[in-house]
Amino acid sequence: MYEVEKDKIMNDYIRAKEVYAKFGVDTDEILDKMDKIHISLHCWQGDDVKGFEKDANGLSGGGILATGNWPGRARNGEELRQDIEKALSLIPGKHKVNLHAIYAETNGEFVDRDEIKVEHFRKWIEWAKEKRLGLDFNPTFFSHPKANDGYTLSSKDDNIRKFWIEHGKRCREIANEIGKELKIQCVNNIWIPDGSKDLPANRIEHRKILKESLDEIFSVKYDKTNIIDSVESKLFGIGSESYVVGSHEFYMSYASRNDVMLCLDMGHFHPTENIADKISSILTFDDNLLIHVSRGVRWDSDHVAILNDELLSLAKEIRRCDAYDRVYIALDFFDASINRIMAWVIGARATLKAILISLLEPVQLLLEEENKGNFGARLALMEEFKTLPFSAVWNKYCMDKNVPVGTTWIDVVKEYENEILKYRD
Repeated sequence: MYEVEKDKIMNDYIRAKEVYAKFGVDTDEILDKMDKIHISLHCWQGDDVKGFEKDANGLSGGGILATGNWPGRARNGEELRQDIEKALSLIPGKHKVNLHAIYAETNGEFVDRDEIKVEHFRKWIEWAKEKRLGLDFNPTFFSHPKANDGYTLSSKDDNIRKFWIEHGKRCREIANEIGKELKIQCVNNIWIPDGSKDLPANRIEHRKILKESLDEIFSVKYDKTNIIDSVESKLFGIGSESYVVGSHEFYMSYASRNDVMLCLDMGHFHPTENIADKISSILTFDDNLLIHVSRGVRWDSDHVAILNDELLSLAKEIRRCDAYDRVYIALDFFDASINRIMAWVIGARATLKAILISLLEPVQLLLEEENKGNFGARLALMEEFKTLPFSAVWNKYCMDKNVPVGTTWIDVVKEYENEILKYRD
């Protein structure tokens, strides 16, 4: 970065610092707080959720669909890790990487999901150690012949159900070992696609079966410094438009009663439903919460996250609850119609911008007006705060973390595409 650019960034930051100081906000302290907040970058954006299973054909049901065919999809672990490294080099801060079980590396041998072990993720663990990264984990309950009828952990077929229970148990063992070896807590999140395309005659039976399956999976207790478990709900999916076994109400009840963390995915609710309003209710009763950052367009379409009203309201609500130390944030989208590394960086930088904006908001002034009953003044301040010079603080943050400022990162991705991605078959 040229010295003249650094000087401009610093001059802009000094002026912004003075503006925020008038509202009682110390921008230096806010940047220190940003260092303590980590998001989890999902590996499945890099290969369109195909995974590395031998003879795998990619997605096959489960309400998941990656559309597009942009050149340069990662085809193996080495390429995927290389791409993730490039994305992380353009994202300010130190973050984690989120794995799905289908990213096991088995040296070309077929290892079914009820047989996976931590050794199949050894390359990921060693890579994370080298890069000083944390890893999160997810069992994969979709894209498998034993998921083709639409039911896994809630299946009435005992053989199918036992297969998936064993998969869930082994994934918890793997996640626990990951956290133990890296000395960074591993979030192990369970989402299942179970449900019905059309109206079921009996909704409760599958839910009772799911409860029993989860009870068995969680029967082994692990040290929470190594692993924290979560369960993720959904409103509907492709092939489960009329009924989803693992609904929000089901998992919210299960999580509260069983010391398991709840996961809210931004795309897993009604299109007009803002999950920000749910955060304070959940944190009133539960110690922690996992958020999956995504962008639904008309349905759960897993578009790349952008700095829109939904993401801003989410971050602001976490901040107003003073809960960044209690809320885990992970990205969860997959778009194959654009450069995949660009998708990662757009979504991660948008999420971090929303977090920074929320931390810079002079919440104490809003509370003062609210406690006085001056709701008009409160609304007026909320509107005025929207135009505070957060971008100058963001640019300073990027410069401090030695990542590109402004749009310059786009050229870095284009160069990587020309030198690396376009030569992949």
